[in-house]
Amino acid sequence: MLLHLHLVRHGQTYFNRYNRLQGWSNSPLTKAGLADADRAGEKLKDLDFAAAYCSDTTRAVETARRILDINEQAGHRRPELTDDMRFREQFYGYFEGQDMAMAWWAAGAPHGAKTYNEIVERYGLKGTRDFLKEADPFHDAESDAEYWKRVEAGFALIAANSALHDGDDVLQISHGNTLLSLMHRFAPAGYDLSQRPANGSVTTLDFDTAKPIGEAIAVVAYNQ
Repeated sequence: MLLHLHLVRHGQTYFNRYNRLQGWSNSPLTKAGLADADRAGEKLKDLDFAAAYCSDTTRAVETARRILDINEQAGHRRPELTDDMRFREQFYGYFEGQDMAMAWWAAGAPHGAKTYNEIVERYGLKGTRDFLKEADPFHDAESDAEYWKRVEAGFALIAANSALHDGDDVLQISHGNTLLSLMHRFAPAGYDLSQRPANGSVTTLDFDTAKPIGEAIAVVAYNQ
């Protein structure tokens, strides 16, 4: 079964505005963030969504509801929204809510990389997660393996939905670092991944539920 997943990065939050790490922590949408969600809703209002998923964070739920409101007003049947922790952003542990530059310095400096981009350039995204867990005095931050185990379980949840059919469009509210991680793992060469996807942007993936996860995702569009 081939599903068309439309992944929307949630609208801007106050932690986004203040440049703070925001994984499992909750920060409400700003006025601009509400507008981000509405713009995404307008982009997607012509689609018939067979299902809708988001993390259980308020920023994701509110973004999803606003998009589905616009979709319903455009005459489409409103699918039930499934919110689940498996769709959450990466968990930053001790560094949740901290200034991003300071947190990535703490993670990368012991390895000779002082910024997030330097860590990615030298060690890949795996390094950003594993180094942050190493720097976390409680070691609560997700390692790369822990992160992907949870994210892949989210895809498995979608694949297990017996109400879905081949060719269905599915809405999924996602998060900045998760979208980047999916792109680094599944996108062919040629995409500019030097900047995070914009709040309210749409990334489209084709998901073949019959294949193992490493072969199941094809990128159709990014950060639109």
